[in-house]
Amino acid sequence: MKIAVLSGKGGTGKTFITVNLATLIKSVYVDCDVEEPNGHLYFKPENIKEEIVTVKIPVVDNTKCDGCRKCVDFCKFNALAYIYNRLIIFEEICHSCGGCSTICPKEALTEKDKKIGDVKWGNRFNTKVYSGFLNIGEETGIPVIEKLLKKVEKYKTELVFIDCPPGSACSVMECVKTADYCILVTEPTIFGVHNLNMVYNLVKVFNKNMGVVVNKCIEEFNPVEKFCKINELKILMKIAYDEKLAEINSRSNIAVLESEKYRYIFKKLFDLVLKEINNETITYT
Repeated sequence: MKIAVLSGKGGTGKTFITVNLATLIKSVYVDCDVEEPNGHLYFKPENIKEEIVTVKIPVVDNTKCDGCRKCVDFCKFNALAYIYNRLIIFEEICHSCGGCSTICPKEALTEKDKKIGDVKWGNRFNTKVYSGFLNIGEETGIPVIEKLLKKVEKYKTELVFIDCPPGSACSVMECVKTADYCILVTEPTIFGVHNLNMVYNLVKVFNKNMGVVVNKCIEEFNPVEKFCKINELKILMKIAYDEKLAEINSRSNIAVLESEKYRYIFKKLFDLVLKEINNETITYT
């Protein structure tokens, strides 16, 4: 079973929720926030293995190219230009679709591998930890996310927690479409509601069951409650703002291992998630 944890923006506590749930249960943690992965900072995994992630980009043989510009016209990302009788390829904005080499009538374009990132995996605290790392400046992290999700397909009988990228872009869609249930993490503010609305509508597109965790709550009016009531969206839990918790997180420690209070909170949260899914029971480690 795959549980995706997502939020409309960074800093809501998405990784905090995912890391603690994955630690509480003997499970698999997958950090798909490949532009800024930080789950490994909490787990500090051991026995690390890694694999590079590559994409195909075009290479031109200018002795074959006759300047027909069919590839230039085809490329919707403007990654090709024909200047001073030579075809120029802008690798940084190429989306690796392969269309230019396919359409070239002179077979002047072939492809080569370009490294865009890595996936790494290890284990700690009875948890298998998978993380993706996108190289700085790359156009998209989707190939890294695809590689990560492919790596964890083998865990068919285990719980897999997917720490999604923030927002509602294509990289988030890649994570959500594989999930069996989605946890939406937000903050009790107007801005939090705005970003919750984005991911709520995204998850609806994929027709996935979902629930909300409201993090950093204080004793004031909570606009998230109104939004959830209007949209018949279940609030699984409200986690209060806690300076002690902030201190635990600042040291990159895991709350369920440091505090009996938070171990109880996350046990309760996971029980609620299971109840929402199919009333399964689970053994805590």
